[in-house]
Amino acid sequence: MTSPPDAVPAPAAILALADLAPLLPARGGLIGLDLGTKTIGVAAADPDRMLATIIETVKRTKFTADAQRLIALANERKAVAFILGLPLNMDGSEGPRAQATRAFARNFARMSGRPIGLWDERLSTAAVERVLVEADVSRGRRAAVIDQHAAAYILDGALNFLRHRAAMAAREAEEKS
Repeated sequence: MTSPPDAVPAPAAILALADLAPLLPARGGLIGLDLGTKTIGVAAADPDRMLATIIETVKRTKFTADAQRLIALANERKAVAFILGLPLNMDGSEGPRAQATRAFARNFARMSGRPIGLWDERLSTAAVERVLVEADVSRGRRAAVIDQHAAAYILDGALNFLRHRAAMAAREAEEKS
């Protein structure tokens, strides 16, 4: 059965990364996003998911324009999924920023055609700020690049999680054989 030509595609999956991981193909790039109120930091992982690299900071304008830019970046890199930082409170609860991030994810999933993995981003910006200060990056330059560096930090954490998960699965399979 085929859909009519004007049918709206079903939104892509939005899952915690732990739930999305088994659904991802073994290879394929990922795009990491650090969602802010004024900007979106963007990073990318190579198809083997070994390295997170900063890409750019998207200045937020209108949702559709922002989403189209993110999709274009994903298309250029043949990404199979997005990793979106979820700003949880220190106690693990979700506040207004996390709710806004989930709302963005719901709207973005309708356009992106790629699954979205949510990854805990607590303290990512603070960690990146600390590294940039230690590297003697000026305040103005830090403001310009912090979101894309935070996106890379978030994506790197997600990559580490995926590698650890794959290693554990391989060990379990080896023990069973």
